[in-house]
Amino acid sequence: MNNNNVALLDCTLRDGGYINEWNFGQNTLVNVFERLVSANIDYIEVGFLDQRQPFNINRSIMPDTKSVEMIYGNLCKGNTQVVAMIDYGTCDIAHIQPQAESFLDGIRVIFKKHIMHEALAFCRELKQQGYKIFTQVVSITSYNDSELLELTDLVNDVKPFAVSIVDTYGLLHKNKLFHYYEVMNAHLDEHIGIGYHSHNNFQLGYANCIELAGKHAAVSKRRLLLDGSVFGMGKGAGNAPTELLAMHMNDKQSNYRYDISQILEAIDINILEIFKQSPWGYSMKFFIAASNDCHPNYVSYLLEKQTLSVKSINEVLKEIDEKHKLLFNKAYIEQLYVDYQKHACNDKADYEALSAQLNDKKVLIIGPGVSIKSEADRIEAYVKAQNPLIIAINFIPEKVDVKYLFLTNSKRYVRQATLINKLGGEIKIIATSNVTKSAGKFDYNLDYETLIDRSAVFMDNSFIMLMKVMVKSGVREVALAGFDGYSYDRETNYYSSEMEYRFAKQKGEEINADVNKNLRELKKRIDFKFITNTLYKA
Repeated sequence: MNNNNVALLDCTLRDGGYINEWNFGQNTLVNVFERLVSANIDYIEVGFLDQRQPFNINRSIMPDTKSVEMIYGNLCKGNTQVVAMIDYGTCDIAHIQPQAESFLDGIRVIFKKHIMHEALAFCRELKQQGYKIFTQVVSITSYNDSELLELTDLVNDVKPFAVSIVDTYGLLHKNKLFHYYEVMNAHLDEHIGIGYHSHNNFQLGYANCIELAGKHAAVSKRRLLLDGSVFGMGKGAGNAPTELLAMHMNDKQSNYRYDISQILEAIDINILEIFKQSPWGYSMKFFIAASNDCHPNYVSYLLEKQTLSVKSINEVLKEIDEKHKLLFNKAYIEQLYVDYQKHACNDKADYEALSAQLNDKKVLIIGPGVSIKSEADRIEAYVKAQNPLIIAINFIPEKVDVKYLFLTNSKRYVRQATLINKLGGEIKIIATSNVTKSAGKFDYNLDYETLIDRSAVFMDNSFIMLMKVMVKSGVREVALAGFDGYSYDRETNYYSSEMEYRFAKQKGEEINADVNKNLRELKKRIDFKFITNTLYKA
């Protein structure tokens, strides 16, 4: 271990486990550990302690301290200190051996603000077992100054080895980071170290670490712990890379002797293979989340809708109330999404006009399923025999004489705006009220709120919405093409890759079940038949 007051803590085997569910495999766990010891890294975090998990020698999430011994116990620690992490409430004291009997030197405890008192009491118990205790202040950006001072009072009473600033969602810029550091440095007992755990949502993990190290060297003699992970492996946008931090410390201080080649070996032999399967790092999703100071799951939810532009997503995120920002609430963001989509309109006259145009007509509705390519001959034969009025949903198919385009998706409207303008009045536009035209009005504007199904997995399914429009317009019979149903096993579900939705298998099956349920109800009011193959069963 170095003799300076700045030390490196590698958390690859713990934070990196969010990427692969901690299933590194025994060989990788051992090799990464040994490489980090050989690199002279000061602290290695070897995984989570979680009593809910069964022991598995291939995974770095373990039910108790004895399990740590079973995975790492035969390995040489050298001068490195070994720690594990507990998410407060997931591993009680009965699963923790006294430190004298354990492979671990220390335990890090993470906790959210509302349970700081209980978590610090638990830290006191762990300290009495002989461990170096690291208190990890999750979502530091959720603390105001008075709450931070309340925390420092509790920490001073327990006197852990260190307390860490944890930037859980990568929200910190340098000035804000310095503010939290200055409050802690001014009010913590001088024997308590300060740590910093970064995330790379703004690509600032490494930069913030070296800025903080420079500031700390100028103002304090207490220990500073900088967290990193090999190749930045970690939750979300990833962490500050250990190899970069080690390089910086070697360059700046003559008494640091981190062997970076050992870390590079771990990257080459073990980590790159994981990265190829499940990449991590800076992305648009994590940037959007960090720039709106919110949980990244809010961004994921809105992106998965594939109905909103990035500009619109930002506008929705700005409406999130402060108390909800860092605690994901699906029902809450769903309501914000619906509220944003609402553009209530009086559509009585539009339905009357549609009814006059569609009533007693043979109607063919075309969806974006891959079957409109693979079964194009069947569609062509039906059109030739029946001469139907053709309505397409959210796209204009090639080689088909479409008379109406039904738009429910702003994003897909923008992508085709040039083609729509080029066609002029050849195609009439039926748009739901959440889709707005850059100038003027669409031919028909229908109220979005009256067509969605809030109880459905996919509440604004455009297929079901248009079927409801057909019923309201007095259409008695429709033919359906390109509504294939979602299949996880099919290589592609859509005729065009840019329209592709990516659902997990279970969610795809749930959406199919919802559509079937709606179709059974619609069958009572309108007759329909599929002229291309489908998974739907009505």
